[in-house]
Amino acid sequence: MAGQTVILCGKRQREFAKTLVESAPIGSVLNIREATRTTDQNAKLWAMLSDVSRAKPKGRRHTTDLWKALFMKACGHAVQFLEGLDGEPFPVGFRSSQLTKPQMSELIEFIYSYGAEHGVIWTNEAAL
Repeated sequence: MAGQTVILCGKRQREFAKTLVESAPIGSVLNIREATRTTDQNAKLWAMLSDVSRAKPKGRRHTTDLWKALFMKACGHAVQFLEGLDGEPFPVGFRSSQLTKPQMSELIEFIYSYGAEHGVIWTNEAAL
């Protein structure tokens, strides 16, 4: 039995998952996790990060990657900054792709709040 991924979106998928568990050999590993962020959420995040970067709140001139790390840290996600060869800090060890849908929504709402406080004009108001 090769690795199986089952998205539990209804009764039929739950029944199939139970069948897989019952037929799994001893020593198999089961991993159940919440779904990660959506493609739409990711697109929204990057559009917002671009808007914040262009707005330069409080005179801050950061790349979108650095803004993402700053917002993730502000929302309580583990982020580490190292000093680059040029003396500028850069983020390492963070990945928004691992955030769950609710965590990504929280991050987006935090960026909206920050943007509202700092006069950011949003260019992409598409609903998620």
